[in-house]
Amino acid sequence: MTTETIIQTLLPASLALIMFSLGVTLSREDFKRFLREPRAVLTGLTVQIILIPCFAYALTRIFKLDPELSVGLMLLAASPGGVSANLFSHFSGGDVALNITLTAVNSVLAAFTIPAIVYLSLSHFMDQSQFIGFQFGKMVEVFLIVLIPVLIGMLVNEKFPRFKERIEKPFNLFAITFLILVVIVAIKKEYVLISQSFVEIGLLTLIFNVGSLALGYFAGKALKLTEAQAIGIGFEIGIHNVTLGLFLAYSILGNTRFAVPGACYAVMMYFVAGGLTLLIRMRKRKLLTPSEAPAP
Repeated sequence: MTTETIIQTLLPASLALIMFSLGVTLSREDFKRFLREPRAVLTGLTVQIILIPCFAYALTRIFKLDPELSVGLMLLAASPGGVSANLFSHFSGGDVALNITLTAVNSVLAAFTIPAIVYLSLSHFMDQSQFIGFQFGKMVEVFLIVLIPVLIGMLVNEKFPRFKERIEKPFNLFAITFLILVVIVAIKKEYVLISQSFVEIGLLTLIFNVGSLALGYFAGKALKLTEAQAIGIGFEIGIHNVTLGLFLAYSILGNTRFAVPGACYAVMMYFVAGGLTLLIRMRKRKLLTPSEAPAP
């Protein structure tokens, strides 16, 4: 089995599992929370939909990326957060309920925002012969692959709660396993390019990762949200759905170079988010008074 076949097989399966496992964590109540906390939700959505693509575009200009890598970074910026963001937010003392609401709303909006960002990125960075491949049919395919598994997962969560409890952890495990395999295969396939440009691409994706986390957090603080809400938004914005970005690159657009920023980002993302979580926990521990500190 060729590398290309492995990627084309694993990516749709991995993405479907991830979006389904995302759906089973959501309910209609998560959407209703938008009406109760509109300022916090709108802050997160504004950063994700407007500021992060602008930030990614600025990086493509600063680093003078070639057109294909520029599109790849924009694909990553277009991909919203997911279950991993909720997990890191939980361990860092973030507002997980806000994370879940942002995930719910973003999952629906992404079906519309992703095709728009992909279309604009291709029209800006690529020449006409390369851009022409992304037509209406491809937009519909993105819409379906993003939204349908999430809706099925939500239906399972609402109608079969006991079944959902049994499958949630195995599905998350399978999804993460598939993601790791896809990233390994993607890096192997583009090893020459990545090894030749590792400093540039590695630094680029590191700055994008840290910058995304910072934009989410400080946007929340600037609008006087609580510390927990700012942390939640930071992780929701800073941890992107890499599998979705890789799927867009390989399966929708058919260009492996588009996947390089996402593959590099996937390697760094968990180290950066894990390190930040550790720093937040250490900071909170130091702020505790001796009487509040947990017993050894």
